[in-house]
Amino acid sequence: MDARTQRTPRKVTAATIAAKEFARRRRQLMRLAGDDAALLIAAAPERMRSADAAWPYRQDSDFHYLTGFPEPHAVLALLPGRDVAETILFCRERDADRERLDGPRLGTEGAVEACGVDDAFPIDDIDDILPGMLEGRARVYCHFGQEPEFDARLLAWMRRLRALRGGGVVPKEFLALGYLLHDMRLYKSAAEIKLMRRAAKVSVAAHQAAMRGVQAGMAEYEVEAELLRTMRAQGAVSAYMPSVAGGANACIMHYNANRSPLRDGDLLLIDAGAEVDCYAADITRTFPVGGRFTRDQRALYEVVLAAQEAAIEQVRPGQPFSAAHDAAVTVIVEGLRALKLLRGSVASILEEGSYRRYFPHKTGHWLGLDVHDVGDYRIDGEPRMLEPGMVVTVEPGLYIPPDADGPAARWAGTGIRIEDDVLVGRDGPQVLTEGVPKQVEAIEALMAGR
Repeated sequence: MDARTQRTPRKVTAATIAAKEFARRRRQLMRLAGDDAALLIAAAPERMRSADAAWPYRQDSDFHYLTGFPEPHAVLALLPGRDVAETILFCRERDADRERLDGPRLGTEGAVEACGVDDAFPIDDIDDILPGMLEGRARVYCHFGQEPEFDARLLAWMRRLRALRGGGVVPKEFLALGYLLHDMRLYKSAAEIKLMRRAAKVSVAAHQAAMRGVQAGMAEYEVEAELLRTMRAQGAVSAYMPSVAGGANACIMHYNANRSPLRDGDLLLIDAGAEVDCYAADITRTFPVGGRFTRDQRALYEVVLAAQEAAIEQVRPGQPFSAAHDAAVTVIVEGLRALKLLRGSVASILEEGSYRRYFPHKTGHWLGLDVHDVGDYRIDGEPRMLEPGMVVTVEPGLYIPPDADGPAARWAGTGIRIEDDVLVGRDGPQVLTEGVPKQVEAIEALMAGR
């Protein structure tokens, strides 16, 4: 598609979260940990793509949630109850020569001002300063086992602490920081929801641009290019590698080769979402390359659409997380029976699980700073109850294998998924991504105007 003919939507400027909100999160986390604990979290390291070429830097989601600090080579130390300073950030100092090469740094003074921490020290001095701060703490919360380099430094700090004045009081427990922190991240603040709405808005524009521009004979990567162009034109980045899957490629759950030609008569499944200030959107749409569904395609598509609509209705406070999936499965089974793809009663099909041949995945996941966001789906063995402020995806699908025979042969090599991002509102579901058409008539009308 010719980018010159596409109107670029107005640029979306990220509404950054205020420093006082990051400070509130740190205080809440310290209250949960207790005054005899220490909490340590490192910034994401820089990752190399090849040789000396780095991937674009993306901050660790937990570190971002607690600081908003955008740079690598940093460690946050939370020391509840400490008289002098409870929140300490170790980060790089200002360096004119390095900043000329790599870009500006906040430095220690800038970090205190921007992030609202109590104090900041040079990261090069952490080995001398931090061990003493940990003395007398009963336990340390951290992401042990996540980054080998940080794990090694943490163990070295413990050895250094033991050597202090003939043997310092070393924390006796190392506990998973995610146990406390990830439950906090499930509940989105007003500022977070605003960012997620912006990510959704950019993603909607990207999907609309792809629908308007697709033509038979194009390659999947040309559609991917339009998705990415639309995101970047509005100041966003892709939250994950887009899946642009034409024809039978849509039957591959995590397809992202995006190299095949698009054929008239095939369906095209696009799974793509934007990220704004580290917050993600996640949308999937399936539509005909040629602009109109065949009768068979429409019959299967409307089963998935009905399943998604039923599932979205279950995204309400007080409903278990699993309710959306259960509703989607029931509609899927009824639809597959009507199309003669499954035999037997609804109850027997559900008990046997034979529907999984065509619907092998769950209906959704948490969404936030990570596309597959953190948070437990079950509490004490039971499905977690939804509460206002949580955000989930709802994404049922049907995938008929290319080698299908019998009644399923009519749809062999057809993959259909429909996905939206849904906020659990106080009065019911709020679909953040409803701007992308999904009703058959609306899709065909949009594509007719190409």
